[in-house]
Amino acid sequence: MPALIRRLRRTALAASTAVLATALLQAPASAGGLGDLGPSVGGGGDGANITATAGVQYNKSNNGTPSSGHPAGPLKPVGNWKPPACWYEPYYTPAQLKAEREGVWAQPSVGNEWVVGQRDHYVNGQPYTDFNMDKTGKGYWWYGYVPNPGAPGWDQCQDPPFWVDKGDTPPAAHHNVITPEVLAELAYNQILIPTGDATINPAGDQGVNIPTWVWMDPTVFHPVSVTAYLPDYNVSATTTAKPVGIRIEPHTPYAQTYPASGNCAGTGRAWKPGAGNVPPCGVVFLKDSGNGTYTMDVTVRWQISWTGTGHPNPTALPTGTFTSHQTVTVREIQSVNR
Repeated sequence: MPALIRRLRRTALAASTAVLATALLQAPASAGGLGDLGPSVGGGGDGANITATAGVQYNKSNNGTPSSGHPAGPLKPVGNWKPPACWYEPYYTPAQLKAEREGVWAQPSVGNEWVVGQRDHYVNGQPYTDFNMDKTGKGYWWYGYVPNPGAPGWDQCQDPPFWVDKGDTPPAAHHNVITPEVLAELAYNQILIPTGDATINPAGDQGVNIPTWVWMDPTVFHPVSVTAYLPDYNVSATTTAKPVGIRIEPHTPYAQTYPASGNCAGTGRAWKPGAGNVPPCGVVFLKDSGNGTYTMDVTVRWQISWTGTGHPNPTALPTGTFTSHQTVTVREIQSVNR
């Protein structure tokens, strides 16, 4: 498998080299310039880059799983928040970067002045010597990684590869270089939450002026988490999603929610015999649905927070949601046998 990964990576680099060569032919190269191939695409900690075991890794053992015939799905962040579109992570060993760069420099269409600047930077001690071959096993070359080329912000990680010894903190000057905060955001993007419909009582058709209790199964809708980490740099972050409330939207003016705001604490409460007529979380339909139905949305609000290296106290991230759309038929009946 590692050999296949390397072949795939070299194929991608060959395509990037062709683009670079075209650009260099159109504009003179600067002797001191370090124009790069641009951020790497695909791969990352899931195993498709050259040093897959050195990049961002994920522990998903506490992530959401399918249940009751429903798949697990991603959170929908409230607002416009998005995870990083690119970031810098450990990517090359010295030998790998050397092979990649020397392959590019050997292309006949690459400008000589640009190659001279590259050699000074990586080989001749300005500031690196021989690609840091003497530090093999003691660190990695970090490089910009893009999981989804074309996404907004994907091109903001185009700095040339830079060296970081194992265990050291990477220089903060690089956009989205891996820190506990960035790892927390990457873990957020990996979280899967349980999906499924709300439970209602009475089950089936609802009656006019008959309270309908609404809740989500707490054995399904429970806290989930993902940990993102760098194995060789002693840095990690765990992002946790916890269901903290549900919102009922009956989408008809002929309904009264309980509470009146429609916002229930927790995941609601299951109906039990003797529970009474006023649900702590529910709805009363005031008019039948005629020949049609009502569509009731039940949205679970997930509170998101993270802890990590040097950050023992939970820090909030944008809230996430999941919405269940349920079709409800309401009939004129006097009572419902619960």
